[in-house]
Amino acid sequence: MNSALVISTYNWPEALELVLKSVRMQKVYPDEVIIADDGSTDETKKLINKNQKDFPVPLKHFWHQDKGFRKSHILNLAIANSNADYIIQIDGDCILDKFFIKDHLHSVKENTYLFGSRVNINASYIDKLFLHKKTKFNYFSRGLSKRNRLIRIPLLGALLYRPKLMVSKKLRGCNLSYWKSDLIAVNGYNEDMVGWGREDSEIVHRMNNNGVFGKRLKFKAILFHIWHKNKPKDKLEANNIIQENAIKNFVIRCKNGIDKYLE
Repeated sequence: MNSALVISTYNWPEALELVLKSVRMQKVYPDEVIIADDGSTDETKKLINKNQKDFPVPLKHFWHQDKGFRKSHILNLAIANSNADYIIQIDGDCILDKFFIKDHLHSVKENTYLFGSRVNINASYIDKLFLHKKTKFNYFSRGLSKRNRLIRIPLLGALLYRPKLMVSKKLRGCNLSYWKSDLIAVNGYNEDMVGWGREDSEIVHRMNNNGVFGKRLKFKAILFHIWHKNKPKDKLEANNIIQENAIKNFVIRCKNGIDKYLE
């Protein structure tokens, strides 16, 4: 089984630098890392080019023109061009615990997507975070909230949480993994969803409609979310309508999805 880590990003190279640094420190590497770039400036490209010179696995960069928040489009493009069977998906503001990739890959099940939670790095700590380029944290580290999510006991999590055919309110697209074939079966992310919100939960609802189970990764697959200002939510109502339609009408395949990028 080949795996890919897909990292979505937009114009925050300082955060992406720490994310890539944390990928280098993984106990188990994915077979490739793909940056899904939602229209960043050349500063992000320069950072990626610099890392490509000595990155431990192939580091690929997919970019499209900045026309506002179009995460669904760039994720579809990046995933379509991946060589992997299995996709681990994070955001470019999430620093990985050293066991993150290992925990996802050791939890893989057929017909199942996996989702984890996140420890928050507080706004008051951001300056120190970037000054010291910090990527290692423990339970007693400064600047963290929801630190109980930092406890790692993989066996306990496996015993407590079983796959379910439902979408959990705990689901976050910044800590998600799935079989590429399961994503293609529902035609990937819905590109009618532009602007922030619901693109991650909407696709999971369609996976559920297609019989794919969800399993929560508790006490493992830990990552640290860097605080930032909230994104504009002006498109959220429209995206809510699309998601509600998928739920109400048991939609499996979206019309405007990944198929146009597949050979």
